[in-house]
Amino acid sequence: MRKIRAAIVGYGNIGKYVLEAIQTSPDFEVAGIVRRTIKAESTKELTGIPVVTDIRELDHVDVAFLSTPTRSVEEHAKEILALGINTVDSFDIHGKIWDLHESLDKVAKANHAVSIISAGWDPGSDSMVRALMEAIVPKGISYTNFGPGMSMGHTVCVKSKPGVKAALSMTIPLGTGVHRRMVYIELEEGYDFDKVAESIKIDPYFASDETHVMQVDNVDALIDMGHGVHMTRKGVSGKTQNQLLEFNMKINNPALTAQVLVCVARASFKQAPGAYTMIEIPVIDMMYGDKESLIRHIV
Repeated sequence: MRKIRAAIVGYGNIGKYVLEAIQTSPDFEVAGIVRRTIKAESTKELTGIPVVTDIRELDHVDVAFLSTPTRSVEEHAKEILALGINTVDSFDIHGKIWDLHESLDKVAKANHAVSIISAGWDPGSDSMVRALMEAIVPKGISYTNFGPGMSMGHTVCVKSKPGVKAALSMTIPLGTGVHRRMVYIELEEGYDFDKVAESIKIDPYFASDETHVMQVDNVDALIDMGHGVHMTRKGVSGKTQNQLLEFNMKINNPALTAQVLVCVARASFKQAPGAYTMIEIPVIDMMYGDKESLIRHIV
């Protein structure tokens, strides 16, 4: 059986872990890496793997992993879907997911391709857990508590602010789905800390949470990519009250995101053209192996 040829668009934290996940998946092979610029050090690190600035320079790509900042996902996805190539991404602005779904659904269908969006661990695999919890306890309240840990999306957002040389955004759970954002930045010379901090706090990524911004000498000395989530749902099944469900996970953030992306990339070839979130896809489509073996092993 021919392997799925995958391109990685962007080679930051997630892109590097996506490469590892592809290399350990028996049904995938790496078609190449797409970067804005080709750096000499990256070509040494990626010996034997094509590194290009345009996906059209790669030979036969089946699916593209969009390991780019969230706010550039839609632009990249539309360009690649227009080539008839499937896309998967980890877009993480919850309030904008349906808008992205509608936008990419049209492009994907027009080009007989599939786009699976918001496929990290949250949104993504956590969304599936929340959906299952709500299905079996249909009346009640759910709480999702993240961390403590590094938020990649929030960190990328902070790094994009003028005056920020380096950054780390930590998520601290306060309970009942309420979080504190602890942001650590190295400041470029000539910038006013108070103005930079205010630009961070008013960004939609942070505006809804208690956010503290602190200037430090060395962000790298603080970084740990560990993260986690604790979800609970308390409610009613039928007429029976006090049903309590819990899900807990401690992870390396980019590594798990990358593995989820590989799972949905596999599933993308079993869907009709269009855009999908993870709750719309059968779990078995995300797994490697034949249906009978998976059912015998898991069910």
